[in-house]
Amino acid sequence: MKTIAEIRDSLRAARHALQQEYLAHPNPARYLRVHAKLMDAHLRAIWTMLAIPRDLALVAVGGYGRAELYPKSDIDLLILLPRQPDEPLQQQLQDLVGKLWDIGLEVGHSVRTVGDCMAESSDVTVQTNLLEARHITGDCALFEEMREALAEHLSRRAFYLAKAQEQEQRHTRYIDTDHNLEPNLKESPGGLRDLQSVLWISRACGFGHTWQALAQADLITATEARQVAHHEHLLQDLRIRLHYLSGRHDDRLVFEYQTALAEQLGIKASSQRRASEHLMQHYYRTRRAVLQLNAVLLQTIRARIFPAAETWPINERFVARDDKLEARDEALFEREPSAILESFLLLEQHPRLSGFSAPTLRALWRARRSIGSEFRNDPRNRALFMEIVRQPQGLTHALRRMNQQDILGRYLPAFGRIVGQMQHDLFHVYTVDEHILMVVRNLRRFTLEQYAHEYPLCSRLIRDFARPEVLYIAGLFHDIAKGRGGDHSKLGRADARRFCRQHGLMREDTELVVWLVEQHLSMSATAQKQDLSDQDVIAAFASKIKNERYLAALYLLTVADIRGTSAKVWNAWKGKLLEDLYTAVRRYMSSGKIADQVGEVRRVAAETLSLYAISTEVYELLWAQLDADYFLRHEPHEIAWHTRLLAHRVNTDTPIVKTRLSRIGEGIQVLVYAQDKPWLFANICNFFARMSYNIMEAKVHTTQHGYALDSFQVMDTNNSGTVYRDVMNYIEYELAQLLASEAPPGAPHTGRVSRQLKHFPIAPQVDITRDEKGRHILSVVAGDRPGLLARIAWVLAQHRIELHSAKINTLGARAEDTFWIGGEELQNPQQVDELREALRQQLA
Repeated sequence: MKTIAEIRDSLRAARHALQQEYLAHPNPARYLRVHAKLMDAHLRAIWTMLAIPRDLALVAVGGYGRAELYPKSDIDLLILLPRQPDEPLQQQLQDLVGKLWDIGLEVGHSVRTVGDCMAESSDVTVQTNLLEARHITGDCALFEEMREALAEHLSRRAFYLAKAQEQEQRHTRYIDTDHNLEPNLKESPGGLRDLQSVLWISRACGFGHTWQALAQADLITATEARQVAHHEHLLQDLRIRLHYLSGRHDDRLVFEYQTALAEQLGIKASSQRRASEHLMQHYYRTRRAVLQLNAVLLQTIRARIFPAAETWPINERFVARDDKLEARDEALFEREPSAILESFLLLEQHPRLSGFSAPTLRALWRARRSIGSEFRNDPRNRALFMEIVRQPQGLTHALRRMNQQDILGRYLPAFGRIVGQMQHDLFHVYTVDEHILMVVRNLRRFTLEQYAHEYPLCSRLIRDFARPEVLYIAGLFHDIAKGRGGDHSKLGRADARRFCRQHGLMREDTELVVWLVEQHLSMSATAQKQDLSDQDVIAAFASKIKNERYLAALYLLTVADIRGTSAKVWNAWKGKLLEDLYTAVRRYMSSGKIADQVGEVRRVAAETLSLYAISTEVYELLWAQLDADYFLRHEPHEIAWHTRLLAHRVNTDTPIVKTRLSRIGEGIQVLVYAQDKPWLFANICNFFARMSYNIMEAKVHTTQHGYALDSFQVMDTNNSGTVYRDVMNYIEYELAQLLASEAPPGAPHTGRVSRQLKHFPIAPQVDITRDEKGRHILSVVAGDRPGLLARIAWVLAQHRIELHSAKINTLGARAEDTFWIGGEELQNPQQVDELREALRQQLA
């Protein structure tokens, strides 16, 4: 009889050999089965060695019970007893579990009688474990007794409802953006758990527990059985390889392993996309197919065990069965292909319907291949598609269903090419197709009264916007050319123009759609990277815009686009910048000239101060120290706030730091007034970096008498629940103390690089140019990290560069910052090159 050490060594050697065989000749189904059998043999050896009583049974449950044992999965066991154990047996069982750990197994075990199992089986998880239990060794009769008791105890309808609810809750839990970028191969929507859920329910209902059995039960066709097995094969292969790569039970496809997995699978990078992006597109398309098959099968099984209670006619081709739309004839779509699009239109027109019946889902899935050039060129289908787009409700659901059914990508081939396409650009957290549909969803959301409080200006603009379908079409096409190489805005406009002409849009609407697709990035770039206090910037941007309809359309699309990129990219500050640009351009287009902005700002600020009973004489001395640039860069309410705080302390010897809650509803405005010093800005940036606060905007001004009057918009972007009132006093006191000290400035704070940035780094881009007015503009593109701005400020101070203003634009893990700088050193080309190189090295 083997010793524990011999069993451990045997198991280790056998698992290593199995790993080598798999990597050389991958066959996931065989691997999982052989691994389970290998484990069975070693467990039997220990069971026999310890002379466990014959009337006990050792039972595999969970994935191990299904004979699907992944490399690093836990070994889930049930020790089945004929009666409650006495003390010697308890000791023997403890010894058994200890020996299992001794041979290197991570064991999850329970010790129960048949009665205990039934008492616990009201929990759906326990029911599921018992349902797929498998006998390993010991008393077979006791195991069969447990199975028979479970069969009597199990209600197939209750089990179906419980598992369906469990799946819905799991999908909700795993559908956030982090899991979208780094999906869980087992638990995420469209993962292995969705396939397992179908087989659990099928087994509980007596239809079988393999895809072939489901085909024999006429729940799916033989072709569908082969398709689902193919998708299961890919997910299983990825999960097995992931376990080996990580060396632990880790089912999340994190950035760290995506490239390595792509290399193992022989996936190569292309000129436009990384190998990991190609891998993830395979995964996302598999996920979509799994979700589709899961929906079809669950509805098909439900129809078998819950017969429909009510039907009512829709038209001569469709009926409603309960709350589902059903084709009267499953061959309808092959016979009349235009009924494919009609079915989605009917769901929009009948809000009572929640989706398609199982037979209709399957019929749509089979009929999708009939959508070719003939279908796309048919005037009836073009008219139906435009009718879908023009419906007052249900468009988002319709497009998402069409995408899930692989119909949208076949009707719009350009869209089909970007389905499942992920871009590791550090700020898009959705695949391109999901992002596009999210943008359309956001545009539709602006039309809904219940969301008017979220975006008041957007809701107001879209309410007065004639023919809003042009916005939805622009949303569909704005990123449709991603991944082709070249400028996707210019490539996409050709697709958009072709669509509009084919679908009969008026010429003026066609021109607007094409213009929106080409210009969809321009408003965001101007708002976040240019000086909006510069009227020449406003005039230049306004020159691109034909009329107020174009301006409103571009504003609406821009807000929807940024919101559809990632929940973490949008914030109130970006919203304010876009609204400020919209308002400034609209005012300029209405007047047709540049107003006396300085005079207007001074007048409004003075009116505000008069409300506080502050006369002109009180702040005359302060305003005399402020040049026109100050009044151009600050809003009247900011100037009034600064004036109230500083009017009596114009020549103060001690730094003044004051804060207030930002008027945009997020973050804090910070005022710093102190005698100017070379390292002042660097110290301020370092202070906020150590607090893990982001500076969203910096307005740096030097008065006529040598004082720095700097204002900052700061936010805690890592914690949306921050109570800013709690830190305002801290900032005012601690920052003032820091600036008052004569101690040399500390080294810039550096934080940890995010995992995403670590595995998909950005080569820093540093550009120093001059605008038409001769001002030097520093543009920096780099991976965002804590302390980034502090490091830039440190380099600028080292090179004696003066900072006049800064715009900080963070897109997920990507920073695109713009600085208006000055200093004598900038007149020397060699020193400019040295500054540029120093910044690159600091940001690398």
